[in-house]
Amino acid sequence: MATVKEIESFLFSKAPKELAMDWDNVGLLVGFPGRKVNKLLVALDITQEVVVEAREVGAELIVAHHPVMNCTWERVQTVRDDTVQGSILIQMLTGGISGICMHTNLDAVEGGVNDALAQRLGLTSVEQLHPDGVDQEGRSYGIGRIGEVTGFDDVRAFAGFVRQALNANGLRFEDAGRGVHLVAVGGGACGGMLSDAVERGCDTFVTSDVKYDVFLSARAMGINLIDAGHFSTENVVCPVLAQWLGEAYPKMEIFLSQRHKEVFSCL
Repeated sequence: MATVKEIESFLFSKAPKELAMDWDNVGLLVGFPGRKVNKLLVALDITQEVVVEAREVGAELIVAHHPVMNCTWERVQTVRDDTVQGSILIQMLTGGISGICMHTNLDAVEGGVNDALAQRLGLTSVEQLHPDGVDQEGRSYGIGRIGEVTGFDDVRAFAGFVRQALNANGLRFEDAGRGVHLVAVGGGACGGMLSDAVERGCDTFVTSDVKYDVFLSARAMGINLIDAGHFSTENVVCPVLAQWLGEAYPKMEIFLSQRHKEVFSCL
């Protein structure tokens, strides 16, 4: 069986570390580099519920998208069992569980978060929304995708489809009065890329965590805007991670988290 460190190296071959933003915290963040892995759990976040789930299935490793330890603007200064983050870290270490997190590198890489989101929403002729560069193997990378859809005369119908496709608890949208044909997607909090979507001629932008002023800007710019939730727009990458790992390590037992769900409800 592969070690935790070997699995980290494999994941970096799929989503290179240099693609991560300079403030980000990616890779093996908690645990035991040399430990062999027989069972592995994939989840969007490493929460207390996910750690309990990992212990119940006997997983030695959790592979997640979001960093278990906050990024550089909130560095971990203490590890105590009377804090949420400290409790998670202690539960992992006492349970012999490591944590590997692939964050903005997985957002940007081809086949990562944004391609998974575009695929889930049925986009065709997919391109990068905002290319940021080329990696060491000559592959273009960047956050956001655009693609074509058919069969939706208005954003309300498309929003209903998005909610169902992403299994979202609810969503918010701005109706610019346009049909839905050329769609931009940004998994997670990509409201700042609204102008990129407009410049590329998109009539609709699907993302999450949209602030009030961004909805106002969308109305002024005449573009449909859908906020489908951070969890829903990024959890689509978990089956991709599980597939990558399953193909690389066919003898390893790989589980997709069944405990981690959207954290809010809608009336």
